[in-house]
Amino acid sequence: MRDDEEVAREFQALRGRLLGVAYGLLGSVDEAEDVVQESWLRLRSADRARIEDLTGWLIVTTARLARDVLRSARHRREEYVGPWLPEPLVTGERPRADPAGGGDPADRVTLDESLSMALLVVLESLTPAERTAFVLHDVFGVGFAEIGEVVGREPAACRQLAVRARRRIEARAPRFEPSPDEQRRVLAAFAAACRTGDVQALLALLDPGVVVRSDGGGWVAAARRPVHGADRVARYLAGVARWYADDGEIAHATVNGRPGLLWTRGGELHGVMSVTLDGGRITSVDFVRNPDKLERARQLRGTH
Repeated sequence: MRDDEEVAREFQALRGRLLGVAYGLLGSVDEAEDVVQESWLRLRSADRARIEDLTGWLIVTTARLARDVLRSARHRREEYVGPWLPEPLVTGERPRADPAGGGDPADRVTLDESLSMALLVVLESLTPAERTAFVLHDVFGVGFAEIGEVVGREPAACRQLAVRARRRIEARAPRFEPSPDEQRRVLAAFAAACRTGDVQALLALLDPGVVVRSDGGGWVAAARRPVHGADRVARYLAGVARWYADDGEIAHATVNGRPGLLWTRGGELHGVMSVTLDGGRITSVDFVRNPDKLERARQLRGTH
């Protein structure tokens, strides 16, 4: 049987992956941290002689705890002021070579482009069981037998959960995924148009069916409902740009593994924006302005 020191080392080696699982299910680093900490406490009190696969045991335990939190969180999110968006993970100007490293929990989450903000938004429309099956299997490669232990269903039923989830996600996915160069080019043009509030320049970049979701959490000004349509979105963004015109800045950063924008005013971070493209046009914009969800991004930039 492993001694305490060996178990602690193995747990730390898996911590980034466990945080990724919990974050994928919850969309919140704080809640993911709490879940992973609880997994550690349960491991310490477990009969380790009966744990044959420590990695599998920790993933199943973490997913179970996260799913319980997700069930209660769904009710809270129904009462949320305006659209609820996941907490963005900002990792600097370029993707980190080792996203599991670093001192802050957000830096240690095992994350790649498969957990983009756009995907996390779609995951909110799934049932807890569908979301669990998809995140565990499609993102983290967990087998359906282990997923069955989490959701309390047979492996075949879990496979069907993942299939249903995948179909719903693919129905809302971009038809033509942009290349990294195209994404950077469009994002640069979009940032320039936002800085000046140029409605015509924005219209040239927006898909006719574009939607903006803005999450202020009831704490700061934000659209209480999603804004639909290129004309309305362009005018909405131009209005936002006017507020940032005095001592404002829009900087490029990596948000959930993909290029995004940081909006600051007076040196203080006020918003993190994630943009989704399809066929060279912007189809959705997710704008997190809730101060509680920006704390880690502010720490990264050294702002308040």
